[in-house]
Amino acid sequence: MTADAAPSWPAELTPGVPKAISPMVRRIVAPNPGMMTGPGTNTYLVGIDEVAVIDPGPDDDAHLEAIVGCGGDRIRWILCTHTHPDHWPLVPRLAERTGARTLAFTERDGLEVDEEIGDGYVVEGSEFRLAALHTPGHASNHLCYLLEADRMLFSGDHIMNGSTVVIGPPDGDMATYLQQLERLRSMRLRSIAPGHGLVIEDPLAKIDEYLTHRAEREQQVLAELRSRADGATVEELEAACYPDIKDDLHPVAQKTVWAHLRKLVDDGLVTTTDRDDIAATWTAQ
Repeated sequence: MTADAAPSWPAELTPGVPKAISPMVRRIVAPNPGMMTGPGTNTYLVGIDEVAVIDPGPDDDAHLEAIVGCGGDRIRWILCTHTHPDHWPLVPRLAERTGARTLAFTERDGLEVDEEIGDGYVVEGSEFRLAALHTPGHASNHLCYLLEADRMLFSGDHIMNGSTVVIGPPDGDMATYLQQLERLRSMRLRSIAPGHGLVIEDPLAKIDEYLTHRAEREQQVLAELRSRADGATVEELEAACYPDIKDDLHPVAQKTVWAHLRKLVDDGLVTTTDRDDIAATWTAQ
């Protein structure tokens, strides 16, 4: 494969094809592959006699038909992990088509819901219980959902398979994100069904991988900043810390550096002219 070739995804992530990932759960990948979505957004249908749809994804005719074809008139609930635009825009049409109730942490970014829910809220179907977990970090309104009997976590964009997660301030917060990873680490999960990519069969290893990666990146940013007596900007630090990435990924990497710097300010290791301005100057203490 050349550097510019389109990625090749596993056949089981083919858009529009329902795939059973457990006796109670089916996954349908939305037809929105890309730099930030990987093979596409995962939509999950939980339940048999009564169905909860997690993250309907983009507003796409074929994806709507695939979801309705799989869940039909058994769809009772539509659950959103967060309001980033690859996860929810199909909600209004799916709700109209099925009569299902829409649940999310907040109404925001154009999403309208029947009920705002928070940490500990339980959706109880005839065959399952899904517990909502408020997991801010990637987005302040982010929810994961735990299928209690299976200990399967629907992680949205809090944890993905195939890449790390973008933390984009000011709505995204690195310190909070790491705290929530530690919380999930303690929950004895058996598997993670992410918003993008294949099921994660070893949750503890994946969470530890994420925590190690973030710690190493933070130390890299701090070491680079300490080498610059007059301080540096996010753009300068990102160029030094991510020298080999593609041009279109630099804005994403800059958000990550900014998020780490804000945490380092809170930790008392860095000062800045304005922690909420990506164009600010940052100086190591």
